[in-house]
Amino acid sequence: MFQSFIIQSYQQAKRFVIIVVGFTVLLIGIVLIVLPGPAVLVIPAGLAILATEFIWAKRLLQRFKKTVAHVNSPRKIRRLILFARTKVGEKFSNLFARK
Repeated sequence: MFQSFIIQSYQQAKRFVIIVVGFTVLLIGIVLIVLPGPAVLVIPAGLAILATEFIWAKRLLQRFKKTVAHVNSPRKIRRLILFARTKVGEKFSNLFARK
């Protein structure tokens, strides 16, 4: 009985750590879309961590992989990053704009 409790606690703690680390990496990646940094590498890393626990993250990671496979030229990648920065920048500015 005590051994099963320890195993359950360990599994819950492991899941909690995976979720916290995954969301932290994902949020850092989202911030790096606006700030200079390797957002294109950090966001999939966060999704890969979360994909070990969540189906939605696994699907989103697969969708990201398909998009990257479709976008194969550096020019298209730069345009995609610029588009993402513009959209996220608009959302942040709208969030903090005084009304």
